[in-house]
Amino acid sequence: MNLDFEKPVTEIETQLAELKAVAEPDAATRVRIAALEKERDAKLKALYEALTPWQTVQVARHQERPMLRDFIAGLTVEFIELHGDRLFGDDQGIIGGFATFQNQQRVMLIGHQKGKNIDENLRCNFGMARPEGYRKALRLMKLAEKYSLPVLSFIDTPGAFPGVDAEERGQAEAIARNMMEMAVLKTPIVVLITGEGGSGGAIGIGVGDAILMMQYAVYSVISPEGCASILWRDGSKAPEAANALKITAPSLKQLKVIDEIIPEPLGGAHRDYPAAMQAVGTALTKTLKNLGGVSVSKLVSRRYDKFAAMGRVR
Repeated sequence: MNLDFEKPVTEIETQLAELKAVAEPDAATRVRIAALEKERDAKLKALYEALTPWQTVQVARHQERPMLRDFIAGLTVEFIELHGDRLFGDDQGIIGGFATFQNQQRVMLIGHQKGKNIDENLRCNFGMARPEGYRKALRLMKLAEKYSLPVLSFIDTPGAFPGVDAEERGQAEAIARNMMEMAVLKTPIVVLITGEGGSGGAIGIGVGDAILMMQYAVYSVISPEGCASILWRDGSKAPEAANALKITAPSLKQLKVIDEIIPEPLGGAHRDYPAAMQAVGTALTKTLKNLGGVSVSKLVSRRYDKFAAMGRVR
Protein backbone atom coordinates (compact mmCIF):
# COMPACT_ATOMS: atom_id res chain seq x y z
CA MET A 1 0.00 0.00 0.00
CA ASN A 2 1.54 3.27 -1.16
CA LEU A 3 0.80 6.65 0.37
CA ASP A 4 -0.85 9.52 -1.49
CA PHE A 5 2.36 11.49 -1.94
CA GLU A 6 4.01 8.40 -3.45
CA LYS A 7 1.76 8.46 -6.54
CA PRO A 8 4.66 8.91 -9.00
CA VAL A 9 6.27 5.78 -7.55
CA THR A 10 3.00 3.85 -7.60
CA GLU A 11 2.66 4.35 -11.35
CA ILE A 12 6.17 2.99 -11.93
CA GLU A 13 5.59 0.02 -9.63
CA THR A 14 2.41 -0.85 -11.52
CA GLN A 15 4.41 -1.01 -14.73
CA LEU A 16 7.09 -3.10 -13.02
CA ALA A 17 4.52 -5.58 -11.73
CA GLU A 18 3.12 -6.05 -15.23
CA LEU A 19 6.56 -6.58 -16.76
CA LYS A 20 7.69 -8.98 -14.02
CA ALA A 21 4.54 -11.04 -14.51
CA VAL A 22 5.85 -12.14 -17.90
CA ALA A 23 6.92 -15.77 -17.57
CA GLU A 24 9.97 -15.57 -19.83
CA PRO A 25 10.97 -11.91 -20.36
CA ASP A 26 13.15 -11.17 -23.36
CA ALA A 27 16.28 -9.02 -23.27
CA ALA A 28 14.39 -5.81 -24.03
CA THR A 29 11.94 -6.46 -21.19
CA ARG A 30 14.80 -7.07 -18.74
CA VAL A 31 16.42 -3.82 -19.78
CA ARG A 32 13.11 -2.00 -19.33
CA ILE A 33 12.68 -3.52 -15.84
CA ALA A 34 16.15 -2.39 -14.80
CA ALA A 35 15.49 1.13 -16.09
CA LEU A 36 12.16 1.36 -14.27
CA GLU A 37 13.70 0.12 -11.02
CA LYS A 38 16.37 2.78 -11.29
CA GLU A 39 13.74 5.43 -11.99
CA ARG A 40 11.61 4.24 -9.06
CA ASP A 41 14.55 4.41 -6.66
CA ALA A 42 15.47 7.90 -7.86
CA LYS A 43 11.91 9.14 -7.34
CA LEU A 44 11.69 7.52 -3.91
CA LYS A 45 14.98 9.12 -2.90
CA ALA A 46 13.78 12.55 -4.03
CA LEU A 47 10.42 12.17 -2.28
CA TYR A 48 11.87 11.01 1.03
CA GLU A 49 14.60 13.61 1.10
CA ALA A 50 11.89 16.30 0.93
CA LEU A 51 9.31 14.81 3.30
CA THR A 52 7.17 17.34 5.13
CA PRO A 53 6.40 16.67 8.81
CA TRP A 54 2.84 15.64 7.87
CA GLN A 55 4.12 13.19 5.27
CA THR A 56 6.46 11.79 7.91
CA VAL A 57 3.42 11.22 10.15
CA GLN A 58 1.82 9.21 7.35
CA VAL A 59 4.96 7.06 6.99
CA ALA A 60 5.14 6.53 10.76
CA ARG A 61 1.53 5.30 10.71
CA HIS A 62 1.94 3.05 7.66
CA GLN A 63 -0.02 -0.15 8.20
CA GLU A 64 2.86 -2.29 6.92
CA ARG A 65 5.51 -0.62 9.08
CA PRO A 66 7.37 -3.07 11.36
CA MET A 67 5.60 -3.47 14.70
CA LEU A 68 6.83 -4.83 18.00
CA ARG A 69 6.26 -8.50 17.22
CA ASP A 70 8.17 -8.00 13.96
CA PHE A 71 11.12 -6.60 15.92
CA ILE A 72 10.89 -9.47 18.39
CA ALA A 73 11.02 -11.97 15.53
CA GLY A 74 13.83 -10.13 13.73
CA LEU A 75 16.08 -9.19 16.65
CA THR A 76 15.60 -11.75 19.41
CA VAL A 77 15.44 -15.44 20.19
CA GLU A 78 13.83 -17.23 23.12
CA PHE A 79 11.31 -14.50 23.79
CA ILE A 80 9.26 -15.46 26.84
CA GLU A 81 6.19 -13.26 27.06
CA LEU A 82 4.98 -12.37 30.54
CA HIS A 83 1.35 -11.48 31.14
CA GLY A 84 -0.70 -9.37 33.50
CA ASP A 85 -0.16 -6.55 35.96
CA ARG A 86 -1.11 -8.71 38.99
CA LEU A 87 -3.78 -6.14 39.80
CA PHE A 88 -6.48 -6.15 37.14
CA GLY A 89 -5.69 -7.87 33.85
CA ASP A 90 -3.47 -8.34 30.83
CA ASP A 91 -3.44 -5.47 28.35
CA GLN A 92 -2.30 -6.47 24.86
CA GLY A 93 -1.60 -2.82 23.96
CA ILE A 94 1.72 -3.30 25.78
CA ILE A 95 3.53 -6.62 25.71
CA GLY A 96 6.85 -7.71 27.10
CA GLY A 97 9.04 -10.44 28.46
CA PHE A 98 12.52 -11.93 28.73
CA ALA A 99 14.45 -12.20 25.46
CA THR A 100 17.88 -12.94 24.12
CA PHE A 101 18.85 -9.98 21.96
CA GLN A 102 20.94 -10.63 18.83
CA ASN A 103 21.64 -14.18 20.07
CA GLN A 104 23.95 -12.93 22.79
CA GLN A 105 22.48 -10.71 25.52
CA ARG A 106 19.57 -11.33 27.84
CA VAL A 107 17.24 -8.34 28.12
CA MET A 108 13.78 -7.39 29.28
CA LEU A 109 11.89 -6.24 26.22
CA ILE A 110 8.67 -4.22 26.47
CA GLY A 111 6.70 -2.11 24.03
CA HIS A 112 3.46 -1.07 22.42
CA GLN A 113 1.83 -3.46 20.00
CA LYS A 114 -0.51 -2.37 17.24
CA GLY A 115 -2.20 -4.67 14.76
CA LYS A 116 -1.95 -5.20 11.01
CA ASN A 117 -5.62 -6.05 10.53
CA ILE A 118 -8.87 -5.17 12.23
CA ASP A 119 -8.89 -8.22 14.53
CA GLU A 120 -5.35 -7.55 15.77
CA ASN A 121 -6.06 -3.84 16.18
CA LEU A 122 -9.15 -4.57 18.27
CA ARG A 123 -7.27 -7.04 20.43
CA CYS A 124 -4.42 -4.54 20.99
CA ASN A 125 -6.74 -1.51 21.13
CA PHE A 126 -4.74 0.05 18.27
CA GLY A 127 -1.68 0.24 20.51
CA MET A 128 -3.43 2.48 23.04
CA ALA A 129 -2.70 0.93 26.41
CA ARG A 130 -4.87 1.08 29.50
CA PRO A 131 -3.49 1.43 33.06
CA GLU A 132 -2.94 -2.31 33.37
CA GLY A 133 -0.61 -2.13 30.37
CA TYR A 134 1.61 0.45 32.06
CA ARG A 135 1.48 -1.43 35.36
CA LYS A 136 2.47 -4.64 33.58
CA ALA A 137 5.39 -2.79 31.97
CA LEU A 138 6.52 -1.52 35.38
CA ARG A 139 6.26 -5.02 36.87
CA LEU A 140 8.56 -6.31 34.11
CA MET A 141 11.01 -3.44 34.53
CA LYS A 142 11.22 -4.21 38.25
CA LEU A 143 12.03 -7.82 37.33
CA ALA A 144 14.76 -6.55 35.02
CA GLU A 145 16.20 -4.51 37.87
CA LYS A 146 16.09 -7.55 40.17
CA TYR A 147 18.03 -9.71 37.71
CA SER A 148 20.33 -6.91 36.46
CA LEU A 149 18.98 -7.07 32.91
CA PRO A 150 18.88 -4.04 30.60
CA VAL A 151 15.45 -2.87 29.47
CA LEU A 152 14.64 -2.33 25.79
CA SER A 153 11.49 -0.23 25.42
CA PHE A 154 9.83 0.06 21.99
CA ILE A 155 7.39 2.95 21.52
CA ASP A 156 4.66 2.97 18.87
CA THR A 157 1.34 4.41 20.03
CA PRO A 158 -1.00 7.26 19.13
CA GLY A 159 -1.42 7.77 22.89
CA ALA A 160 -2.74 6.15 26.05
CA PHE A 161 -6.37 5.04 25.87
CA PRO A 162 -8.61 7.92 27.09
CA GLY A 163 -11.74 5.85 27.78
CA VAL A 164 -13.82 6.09 30.94
CA ASP A 165 -12.75 2.63 32.11
CA ALA A 166 -9.08 3.57 31.80
CA GLU A 167 -9.60 6.80 33.72
CA GLU A 168 -11.53 4.97 36.44
CA ARG A 169 -8.60 2.61 36.94
CA GLY A 170 -6.06 5.46 37.18
CA GLN A 171 -4.57 6.05 33.75
CA ALA A 172 -2.73 9.23 34.71
CA GLU A 173 -1.44 7.72 37.95
CA ALA A 174 -0.10 4.65 36.16
CA ILE A 175 1.80 6.74 33.61
CA ALA A 176 3.13 9.13 36.24
CA ARG A 177 4.29 6.26 38.46
CA ASN A 178 6.12 4.66 35.53
CA MET A 179 7.93 7.92 34.80
CA MET A 180 8.95 8.25 38.46
CA GLU A 181 10.10 4.64 38.75
CA MET A 182 11.94 4.59 35.43
CA ALA A 183 13.86 7.71 36.40
CA VAL A 184 15.55 5.81 39.22
CA LEU A 185 15.46 2.20 37.93
CA LYS A 186 18.84 0.60 38.73
CA THR A 187 19.51 -0.97 35.36
CA PRO A 188 20.18 0.40 31.85
CA ILE A 189 17.13 1.49 29.84
CA VAL A 190 17.22 2.00 26.08
CA VAL A 191 14.14 3.53 24.44
CA LEU A 192 13.42 3.21 20.72
CA ILE A 193 10.63 5.12 18.97
CA THR A 194 9.70 2.99 15.97
CA GLY A 195 6.50 4.61 14.68
CA GLU A 196 4.26 7.01 16.56
CA GLY A 197 5.37 8.35 19.91
CA GLY A 198 2.17 9.92 21.15
CA SER A 199 1.82 11.99 24.33
CA GLY A 200 1.64 10.35 27.77
CA GLY A 201 1.10 7.00 26.12
CA ALA A 202 4.68 7.16 24.86
CA ILE A 203 6.41 8.73 27.86
CA GLY A 204 4.82 6.12 30.13
CA ILE A 205 7.51 3.70 28.91
CA GLY A 206 9.82 6.34 27.48
CA VAL A 207 12.20 7.41 30.26
CA GLY A 208 15.64 5.98 29.50
CA ASP A 209 19.39 6.42 29.41
CA ALA A 210 19.40 6.61 25.62
CA ILE A 211 16.48 7.63 23.40
CA LEU A 212 16.78 6.34 19.84
CA MET A 213 14.37 7.13 17.04
CA MET A 214 13.86 5.65 13.61
CA GLN A 215 14.31 8.09 10.76
CA TYR A 216 10.64 8.35 9.77
CA ALA A 217 9.07 7.97 13.22
CA VAL A 218 7.37 10.86 15.02
CA TYR A 219 7.33 11.85 18.70
CA SER A 220 5.02 14.49 20.12
CA VAL A 221 3.08 15.77 23.10
CA ILE A 222 -0.12 15.50 21.04
CA SER A 223 -1.20 14.22 17.63
CA PRO A 224 -1.28 16.79 14.81
CA GLU A 225 -5.04 16.28 14.52
CA GLY A 226 -5.53 16.86 18.24
CA CYS A 227 -3.35 19.95 18.18
CA ALA A 228 -5.24 21.37 15.19
CA SER A 229 -8.58 20.73 16.88
CA ILE A 230 -7.47 22.60 19.99
CA LEU A 231 -5.69 25.54 18.35
CA TRP A 232 -7.87 26.10 15.28
CA ARG A 233 -10.93 23.94 16.03
CA ASP A 234 -10.27 22.46 12.63
CA GLY A 235 -8.76 19.01 12.23
CA SER A 236 -7.99 19.66 8.59
CA LYS A 237 -5.14 21.90 9.72
CA ALA A 238 -3.21 18.85 10.94
CA PRO A 239 -0.41 19.40 8.37
CA GLU A 240 0.22 22.90 9.76
CA ALA A 241 0.14 21.52 13.29
CA ALA A 242 2.64 18.79 12.39
CA ASN A 243 5.05 21.42 11.13
CA ALA A 244 4.66 23.56 14.27
CA LEU A 245 5.04 20.66 16.71
CA LYS A 246 8.61 19.75 15.61
CA ILE A 247 7.80 16.04 15.77
CA THR A 248 10.31 14.62 13.29
CA ALA A 249 13.58 12.94 14.24
CA PRO A 250 15.90 15.73 12.95
CA SER A 251 13.96 18.39 14.89
CA LEU A 252 13.96 16.33 18.09
CA LYS A 253 17.66 15.56 17.76
CA GLN A 254 18.34 19.28 17.45
CA LEU A 255 16.21 19.94 20.55
CA LYS A 256 18.12 17.17 22.42
CA VAL A 257 14.94 15.26 23.14
CA ILE A 258 16.41 12.18 21.44
CA ASP A 259 20.01 10.99 21.25
CA GLU A 260 20.30 9.14 17.94
CA ILE A 261 18.47 8.74 14.63
CA ILE A 262 18.47 5.27 13.10
CA PRO A 263 18.47 5.44 9.29
CA GLU A 264 15.75 3.59 7.42
CA PRO A 265 15.86 1.83 4.04
CA LEU A 266 14.94 3.75 0.92
CA GLY A 267 11.22 4.53 1.08
CA GLY A 268 10.85 3.62 4.76
CA ALA A 269 11.19 0.55 6.98
CA HIS A 270 7.99 -1.00 5.58
CA ARG A 271 9.70 -1.51 2.20
CA ASP A 272 12.64 -3.54 3.50
CA TYR A 273 12.25 -5.36 6.83
CA PRO A 274 15.69 -7.07 6.80
CA ALA A 275 17.53 -3.78 6.24
CA ALA A 276 15.46 -2.07 8.92
CA MET A 277 16.17 -4.88 11.41
CA GLN A 278 19.88 -4.71 10.68
CA ALA A 279 20.00 -0.96 11.26
CA VAL A 280 18.02 -1.19 14.50
CA GLY A 281 20.03 -4.16 15.74
CA THR A 282 23.33 -2.41 15.09
CA ALA A 283 22.23 0.76 16.89
CA LEU A 284 20.83 -1.08 19.91
CA THR A 285 23.90 -3.30 20.21
CA LYS A 286 26.21 -0.28 20.21
CA THR A 287 24.07 1.56 22.75
CA LEU A 288 23.84 -1.42 25.12
CA LYS A 289 27.60 -1.86 24.93
CA ASN A 290 28.18 1.79 25.78
CA LEU A 291 25.78 1.70 28.73
CA GLY A 292 27.18 -1.58 30.01
CA GLY A 293 30.39 0.11 31.07
CA VAL A 294 28.66 2.73 33.23
CA SER A 295 28.02 2.21 36.93
CA VAL A 296 24.40 1.96 38.06
CA SER A 297 24.66 5.05 40.27
CA LYS A 298 26.02 7.10 37.39
CA LEU A 299 23.34 5.80 35.03
CA VAL A 300 20.56 6.84 37.38
CA SER A 301 22.11 10.25 38.02
CA ARG A 302 22.61 10.98 34.33
CA ARG A 303 19.13 9.74 33.44
CA TYR A 304 17.46 11.96 36.02
CA ASP A 305 19.49 15.01 34.98
CA LYS A 306 18.78 14.33 31.30
CA PHE A 307 15.02 14.54 31.70
CA ALA A 308 15.07 17.28 34.31
CA ALA A 309 16.93 19.49 31.83
CA MET A 310 14.36 19.12 29.03
CA GLY A 311 12.38 22.29 28.37
CA ARG A 312 14.56 24.38 30.66
CA VAL A 313 14.90 27.96 29.43
CA ARG A 314 18.41 29.34 29.78
